[in-house]
Amino acid sequence: MSADTQGQQHPLSLYFKVWGLLFVLSALSYMVDYLQFQGLLRWSLILIFMFLKAGLILSVFMHFVWEPITLRVALLVPTLAIPIFIAFMAIEGNYTMTSRLMFLAG
Repeated sequence: MSADTQGQQHPLSLYFKVWGLLFVLSALSYMVDYLQFQGLLRWSLILIFMFLKAGLILSVFMHFVWEPITLRVALLVPTLAIPIFIAFMAIEGNYTMTSRLMFLAG
């Protein structure tokens, strides 16, 4: 079998290192609850740990880091556009609600 037809082999140690890092990030996210952080700090830490774990899983275990740059851009641009559109809709919804409350109150 030629080298072109064989699958690419990644070192097993990479997967163990990522698994260990995922374990540490999960422990840190549980520590947020154990230490009873509250408010914005709590939710910021939870979201940061969640995005870090999702990024590690996506990049290494789903082999996203080894994909060509064109495929990465084609997948990431729409994915990153969705939260931007959600933010725009939230801002417009807040403006509409404020306008209605002002109109009905006055």
